[in-house]
Amino acid sequence: MSADLPVEEPARRVTDPDDVVSAYTWARSFRIWDTYFALIWLATLVFVLGTANPGWPVRLTAAALLVPLIPLFVCVGRPILRGDPPEERQALGYLVAAMALFLPSAILVGETRLMTFALVPQCFMSLRIRRALTAVAVINLAPVVGWALLWWPSDQDVFFNGLFAVVTLVFSVAVGTWVIRIIEQSQERAELIAELDASRHEVSRLSAAHGALAERERMAREIHDTLAQGFTSLLMLVQAVEAELDHDVSQARRHLALMDETARLNLAEARALVTGGAPADLAGASLPDALRRLAARHEATLEVTGPVRPLPAGPEVVALRACQEALANTRKHAGSSTVGITVGYTDDSLTVSVRDDGCGFDPSTAGTGAGGYGLAGLRARVVEAGGTAQVHTAPGDGTTVTVRLPVPPPRSSP
Repeated sequence: MSADLPVEEPARRVTDPDDVVSAYTWARSFRIWDTYFALIWLATLVFVLGTANPGWPVRLTAAALLVPLIPLFVCVGRPILRGDPPEERQALGYLVAAMALFLPSAILVGETRLMTFALVPQCFMSLRIRRALTAVAVINLAPVVGWALLWWPSDQDVFFNGLFAVVTLVFSVAVGTWVIRIIEQSQERAELIAELDASRHEVSRLSAAHGALAERERMAREIHDTLAQGFTSLLMLVQAVEAELDHDVSQARRHLALMDETARLNLAEARALVTGGAPADLAGASLPDALRRLAARHEATLEVTGPVRPLPAGPEVVALRACQEALANTRKHAGSSTVGITVGYTDDSLTVSVRDDGCGFDPSTAGTGAGGYGLAGLRARVVEAGGTAQVHTAPGDGTTVTVRLPVPPPRSSP
């Protein structure tokens, strides 16, 4: 019970498995309190009936006043104390009724004051700090004052009983205040845990959303660099065939064969995208071989420098996709007759360059290419692989796209 919590706050409902476990744990832990209360009550009754003074009628009266504490606790106090948090107004009424039974008994027989150890914790469990301290002071001091006024014992007995009551009061206040601080700290930690749990779920949701967005962007780049480029090539070849059917049948047949090859390649690329496999051009072939076939389809030249060696799939795929994008842009925008591809192998890098002698463009006013990707998608793909992409161009001076990717160094021969 926190001193700062509003008493009007209703008890928390158990609505999920974690709350069910917490409620079950709290119910089990409350059984320990039930046992503690029963043992204190029984010990107090034994002390009251077993003391030598006062006489039997007084002791039986004190014991009779203790008996209703059991049904009062079971039927009224226990349900109130198990509230989360307890309803303070009801708790105050219960404690007043308990003290109405306890105080007369404690005034009649001093041994009844042992029941203090069962009633004081209930004050701190159910009341705010100020009311709890007031109730604890009454429970500890009122029995001694009433007992001294009723029986007029010796000064020594009054002194020692009063001293014991004061020590008990100080101990009760210290322990109760400490317990309340622990409860407040536990509630603060519970709130922090709830906030962290909510944050964890939010982070998980955002991570899933970010992952889905990243995957959509990746698929968009893959489709743009493969299927979209292939369909664009097919459309251009269809237009060429339509123009050549009447006067150049052999050239039209050559373009039809190229259309067949492009369509088959697009189908292979689509299957590779679905299965997550390597690009169709790299399937069972080296990067220079794949670029050689790509250059043939685009009527470009290929130059390979440095010792060719097998590389991880990641850099080779990025290099191939970069060439496909650069060649597609050249075909659509450059108006060039000469296109060259250069592949350079070094110990720690792979460099791919696509150059043309076309019309070029102004880099400061260039867009991102068809479909919103183009060179921007090329740069994003290269950066993800840890490389760099540079575009050198100017109006009338052609364009050169250079991609440099880090690769593992070659293994030394034994």
